[in-house]
Amino acid sequence: MIETVLLSAARIFTFNRQQNLTNASGFFFERDSRLFLVTSRHVLFDKPSKHFPNRIEIELHINADDIAKSTGFSMPLYRDGKSLWRQGSDTAGEIDVAVLEIDREAFPKSALYRAFTPQHLLGRFDQVEVGSSLLVVGFPLGFHDTLHHMPVVRQAIIASSFGLRFQGQGYFLTDARTHRGTSGAPVVMRVPGPVAELGDLPWMLLGVHSARLDVGSRDLKLDEALGLNCAWYADILLTLTAK
Repeated sequence: MIETVLLSAARIFTFNRQQNLTNASGFFFERDSRLFLVTSRHVLFDKPSKHFPNRIEIELHINADDIAKSTGFSMPLYRDGKSLWRQGSDTAGEIDVAVLEIDREAFPKSALYRAFTPQHLLGRFDQVEVGSSLLVVGFPLGFHDTLHHMPVVRQAIIASSFGLRFQGQGYFLTDARTHRGTSGAPVVMRVPGPVAELGDLPWMLLGVHSARLDVGSRDLKLDEALGLNCAWYADILLTLTAK
């Protein structure tokens, strides 16, 4: 039996035409019968690193009886010269989260996946305490179960006051060991006991993992990396998926 939270994550490949550029993580979000792929905005477009893919591809499970069977599903990032993804900003600047709506007609009918919904978002931020246990579900350095095409999880804890914008930015901090390729992964917290409105996905979606946080004054020889990460608050998805 496959744990449903593993089916919520998607491995992302970015391309410039036929040239494979990078690997990243993402996840599915559903609202009002519309399906979206969520990831970090810098996965789709990043001027500082000159990362400009024109399409992405995700790997999908297509047989519930044989989880080893998968297929690639390609999505363009531009149409008529305009970007197809949505991204957000606030008073502090750009938010490193992007959503790309999935064409239901083109999406394989046999695709096996789970999607978070608005019901998986927290109604009140005071429900979560600093130090609470989390999981980050993704594909660090592209690593995954290559036979069954499954992501891996890293344990994390909340490392800053949840609900506060850390240093004025729209994210909170997690304490976890992460790597390249985890960008765009869902940051989730287990819900104790069955909750009807969450269906068979009993996890609260707290954030979208973005990047490791470092200190500019750190001595690269004497000081270890902090091991802290930025996770953008997941409630931005309500804005990005609004009609």
